[in-house]
Amino acid sequence: MPLIALTGGIASGKSTIARRLAEHGAVIVDADALVREVQAPGTPVLRRIADEFGADVIADDGTLDRAALGAKVFGEPDRLAALNGIVHPAVRAESQRRFDEAFRNDPDTVVVYDVPLLVEARVDDPWDLIVVAHAPAPERLRRLVELRGMDHAAAQARIDAQVPDARRLAIADAVIDTAGTLANTLEQVDALWERIRAQ
Repeated sequence: MPLIALTGGIASGKSTIARRLAEHGAVIVDADALVREVQAPGTPVLRRIADEFGADVIADDGTLDRAALGAKVFGEPDRLAALNGIVHPAVRAESQRRFDEAFRNDPDTVVVYDVPLLVEARVDDPWDLIVVAHAPAPERLRRLVELRGMDHAAAQARIDAQVPDARRLAIADAVIDTAGTLANTLEQVDALWERIRAQ
């Protein structure tokens, strides 16, 4: 019952890897989706965010105004730490519940936690394997601009706001190089799956 962490910088191909692992039968738990769930209207997390950062971070429809909140925490380490102190424990608890449920349903299943902020928040958890999706920063910048339509400066700021690639690579048990073709990436994921199932 391996528990695998899958991480990588923005536009590193993490989602492609997760989809392929799901095709092989892995249960994928998506950290970004969990963040959205624990911050949904009516949740204790959203109430605490509003208490901490002001009612103006809640949109008219009751959802979190991510842009308004982002403006309050971007470049403000203390404010970001306060936000993480609210959100991370809730995401940790919900992700653990999902892991436990998956293993209860099938003790032999492979659970993959797709988590962008592994280095920042969850690196010391008891993972059986840490997989890093990696493409050089200039290639990820190109993808953000050409494929996602981001402005060059905004894309660079997003990359610069994340931990350096070297820190992610330093914790990797396996690296999937996503800088080449899609076929090449999928071949590496297939080989990784064989390695996982052989353990």
